[in-house]
Amino acid sequence: MGISTGEQQGYALFVAAEPPVRHPLAVTATLPQLAAIPPARLVGTPYASAVQVANPEDPQTVLTHLRTAAAAPGPLLVYVAGHLVVDSRQHRLHLALARTTARTIRYTALPWHWLAAELQHRPPGTTTVVADLAADPDVLQSLTVQELTLTGPYALYGAVQLHDRRQHPGPAYTHALAQILRTASARPSADELHHHAARAAVLEEATTMWLGGAVAPAPAQQPAAAIPAPRPEPAPAVESDPHRAITKACQAGRHGEAASIAATWEQRSLRQYGANSREVAHWIEVRAVIALEEGAPHRACSLWLRGAAVRLSADQDEHHPDVVAAVDRAHYAWRLVRDLRQARTLGTELLSLRLQVTGSSGAREDVQRRLANLSRTVQP
Repeated sequence: MGISTGEQQGYALFVAAEPPVRHPLAVTATLPQLAAIPPARLVGTPYASAVQVANPEDPQTVLTHLRTAAAAPGPLLVYVAGHLVVDSRQHRLHLALARTTARTIRYTALPWHWLAAELQHRPPGTTTVVADLAADPDVLQSLTVQELTLTGPYALYGAVQLHDRRQHPGPAYTHALAQILRTASARPSADELHHHAARAAVLEEATTMWLGGAVAPAPAQQPAAAIPAPRPEPAPAVESDPHRAITKACQAGRHGEAASIAATWEQRSLRQYGANSREVAHWIEVRAVIALEEGAPHRACSLWLRGAAVRLSADQDEHHPDVVAAVDRAHYAWRLVRDLRQARTLGTELLSLRLQVTGSSGAREDVQRRLANLSRTVQP
C-alpha cells in the first residue's frame, strides 16, 4: 500500500489488538501472515523495515511506536486492526486495546486522532494507512453518515465490519491482502491492491464500510468509497464535474452518496496537496453543506470549524474572506443545534475561533451568551 519515492528506505508499523469482548475480530492471528512478507514488498520500496505491536495494553506504548514510524524519512505503511469504539464523554473514535472496556475507553484505548496528529507533518503522498476494523452498530452508523471519520493526512484503505451479537466477522480483508502480496508476480499499486483485496475478501456488503480511493467502476468491483454497500455506482460526471454530481445526489435525497463523492475528492486533495491546503478545506466545506441539507447541523458546524482551521493552517489569515465565511457558516449551523451537550462542545470550539476571526459586530458576544446559558443548563 506504500508509495515508492526513489531509493528511500520504507518503514512499516503493524498494530493489532483484541479487546476483552465476546468473539473479537481475530486480528493478532494476521500478524504472522504479514510478517512472512518481506517488508520492502509490503511498503513498496527497494528496502524497508517493519515493527509489530501485538495486543498492546497501553495507548502510550502505541504512541511511542507511532512517533518512531512518523519520523521515518521514507514511505510509511501503518497497519491498524481491531475494534473501533467511542468514548461517552468526548464522543471520539478510539482503537480498543487489550484491556479496553466500555468504561475505560478514555484511559486504555488509542484515540484515533493521535494517529492523524502524529502523521500530519509527514510529506504529502508518503503515508498509507491500512485498516481492518470492526465496530458496533452505533459506531458504524456514525461513520456511515460521517459524524465520525477515519480520515487524516494519509491514504486510507481497508474495511470496517459490523460486530454485534449476531455478526462475528473475521479479518478477511487482511487475509486477502497478505495472499495477494505473497502470490502476485508484481506488486500492484495501492488502489489496485485494495480493490483486489476487497473482491477477494467477499465480505457481507450490507454490513461493511469500505475505505479507499475511487477508481473507474467495474461490474465485479466492490464499492471503494467509505459508505456501506450496496449503493449506485457513480456516474461519469463524478470524475469530470464532482460538484454537479453532488448537487444531483442531494437533490435526489441521496445525501450519503453526495458525502461519499466529496470525501473521495477530499482524500485525493489530501494526497496531492497535503492536509493543510485550500483544496482539502474546500471539500471539507462541501461536506458541511451536504450535512446541513441533510438536517445534521451539528455535523455541518463541526465540518465548517474544521475547514476554517485548515485554512488558517494554510496560507489564509483570519481576515481572508474564505476563512470568515467558514466561521460564519459554522456559527449559523451552531445556532441550529438543539442537543445541548453537542451545542456546548461545538460552542467552545467556535468561541476559540471567534477570538481570532471576530466576524460581524456582536458575533463573538452571541457565542459567549449562548455558551453561558448552556453552561447553566447542562451539567458537566
